[in-house]
Amino acid sequence: GGKKNNRHNLAWTHSLALMDSKAVFSALYEMCEENAMFFSGGPERPTGDAAQRLVDTMVTIQEHARSLEPVLAGFSSIYHHFDFDPHVHANGYRSLVKVVRCCLLHIIQKGRYIASNRRSIFFRMAHSAGEMEAYCSALCQLRALLYLAQRLLHDNSHGNLFFQEESGLSESFLQEYASMHKACFYGRCVGFQFTPAIRPSLQSITIGLVAFGENYKKHQSGIGVAAGSLFTSGKYALDPELRGQEYERITQNLDIHFWKTFWNITETEVLAGLVSMTSVQVKVNRALSVSPEPFDLPMVSDPTRMVTICPPAAHIGPAQIQMRLISSELREGQDSEKLLALCRSEGGPISLSLGLKAKKCPPSPWLVVHYHGGGFVAQTSRSHEPYLKSWSQDLGAPLLSVDYSLAPEAPFPRALEECFYVYCWAIKNHNLLGWTGERVCLAGDSAGGNLCITVSMRAVAHGVRLPDGIMAAYPAILLTMYASPSRLLSLMDPLLPLSVLSRCLSAYAGMDTQVEKQVEKVSTLGLVRRDTALLFKDLKQGASNWIHSILESTRASAETVRKSASEGTLMSPDSDPPVLVEFSVKSHTCEVLMNHTASTPGHSQPTVDSPTVNFLISKEVDPTVRDTISSVAIPPPSSEQNSEGPREFPASFEPLRSEQCAEMKMDSSPIFRNPYMSPLLAPDQMLRGLPPVHIVACALDPMLDDSVMFAKRLRNVEQPVTLCVVDDLPHGFLSLSQLSKETREASNVCLERIREIFTSKDPPLEMREHRKLERTNHGASGVKGDPAMLFERSSKEEHGQAVV
Repeated sequence: GGKKNNRHNLAWTHSLALMDSKAVFSALYEMCEENAMFFSGGPERPTGDAAQRLVDTMVTIQEHARSLEPVLAGFSSIYHHFDFDPHVHANGYRSLVKVVRCCLLHIIQKGRYIASNRRSIFFRMAHSAGEMEAYCSALCQLRALLYLAQRLLHDNSHGNLFFQEESGLSESFLQEYASMHKACFYGRCVGFQFTPAIRPSLQSITIGLVAFGENYKKHQSGIGVAAGSLFTSGKYALDPELRGQEYERITQNLDIHFWKTFWNITETEVLAGLVSMTSVQVKVNRALSVSPEPFDLPMVSDPTRMVTICPPAAHIGPAQIQMRLISSELREGQDSEKLLALCRSEGGPISLSLGLKAKKCPPSPWLVVHYHGGGFVAQTSRSHEPYLKSWSQDLGAPLLSVDYSLAPEAPFPRALEECFYVYCWAIKNHNLLGWTGERVCLAGDSAGGNLCITVSMRAVAHGVRLPDGIMAAYPAILLTMYASPSRLLSLMDPLLPLSVLSRCLSAYAGMDTQVEKQVEKVSTLGLVRRDTALLFKDLKQGASNWIHSILESTRASAETVRKSASEGTLMSPDSDPPVLVEFSVKSHTCEVLMNHTASTPGHSQPTVDSPTVNFLISKEVDPTVRDTISSVAIPPPSSEQNSEGPREFPASFEPLRSEQCAEMKMDSSPIFRNPYMSPLLAPDQMLRGLPPVHIVACALDPMLDDSVMFAKRLRNVEQPVTLCVVDDLPHGFLSLSQLSKETREASNVCLERIREIFTSKDPPLEMREHRKLERTNHGASGVKGDPAMLFERSSKEEHGQAVV
């Protein structure tokens, strides 16, 4: 009976969505025809170039819409088959449909504005023509993305969102991205798919980026670039077309060091000070520096036996490990001499309540260990202070945020080593942190979400205490270039373009070619980069040896083994003998993982060609469902259609192309498929035993499908997992949490997931139905009315709680 009711509800929801879509397209056709007729000439009709541009644009919009209408209807009938469960309506196919509908509603709204004001003497015809042309270009490119999504439907198995090969379809998508026009999404249309409250901030970011890019080559320091950018930003604010073209050029061509410099602007004293003034005030906010020394932790399976936790040594050797302690209240232990000895100066005022009269609170039973985002290449805990301070106050608990070393100077697995070391150090030294040692949660966003999961995997492998739970916000869980429908959104995402994302991943994998080019320019960093470049060969050739070294441990307590995650990589048979730092181990360090993997054929080499690590979900498919999906899918194009090679689009359609193609390449190195780099590719045995995982994803994030598929994998191996998705917000909303009510609500969703980890007594946790931050898809929820009026109303109304 429950299944029958679910099918009935899905059919009813689908019929409402189709009715709403028909209303949207009817309104669009009516608007275009009426405006085209008015501006086409005749008595009392405006004439000139702008009027003709409007006519041509209206006709083109209608052509795109007629092709899109049946495709959207087809996707609306099948995209629910790819959801995580009936309560979480999110996957890349849904997101693409939502973005196209949002674009259509914008066009209807602007077209009706033109119809209402075209007779006014204050009507700016050229401006309106530019607006409609920009959205027409966006609609054309979205039409191309839907064609590519139809290809994915054909080539993927039922319920799976990724094409698990880097050749063929994935490579074809990469080539299409490199040549397709993207400037229209960075000018007048920037952020149109997101909540209206966040769009001004995105526009400011794009203006600042292009102005920064113009001055990047002229100045040596970040301050000089920022100062010069202030004088050149005006022209980009006034000319959105110029802004879009320059943004496209920058995202397609500038190297990873430009992005490091731009993203780290928020780390400067001036900006950090301004942000700190507007954020929640806390009693303790200190940067700590811990010496790289080994220490012991008891094993969970046998507390009488100890595991030696060795300091990070990958690539740059032993070095101080940096972190930041944030606490809303001064707690016992946080003013101890031992902790003060670890504090490092940041050049600013000391933010630590000390003195005989300072009131100290008892230690908190909770601790949050936080790993920041930034694509593995940029930012520190300082960039994330505002929401971390707020979390500490609301939770009444201290937070320890790790300033792990960044790529390309310190590529994988250095960050993982440091994050795991700090987690273990926090358990060992809980009395210094104002924490009783009872409950600990790992929290991170984007790249930090990846590190939360991989640190927990290492804790399982070492047999030490696991965190009580993980809160991963929009995590990067699959670092390969596998194609998925949500990743198609990277064509238009102003914060996460695919070309920039690929550079970050290459840098994290130790494959940044710019490292070698800049070796001679910097003395100290030059040595590091030269070493990194030389190690690349070993990383590539010895990927399987790396994971094998993780799985090895001693059978006797006196035997000496390598504990650094990177040493197996460095000991490739073809590499020069490196200098290793060795420590004695007192017990089996990876016993649990070894037991799991011993029964898995071929598991000792999961990163080479990855034939035995299949993350796709397999299940029986209803023939009716298969036929429905097949009716929407498009088979691969025939090479006979084009003598120069196969076409990705029908013969009657071609997307807009860029004047200069992006520098994109497909790198199939095995290191990207390492489970400690791409947890989605980890074998089932490595996922079993993880703590409860709470994922907070964004419906319009190119990385959405990573979260959906990872949640499915954890559920399939009976691991406790929740997935909650917020609408209308971009990737990185935690860093924008102070800018709007919607981003604050989404940040509170993450906070509540952390609180649930601390207060939950009976895991696994049950899924809960939730409300989303809805804006444009009211019709699908049964709200009736004119589509354009719904859009205008929803653009102005206040949003409720994001998730319950």
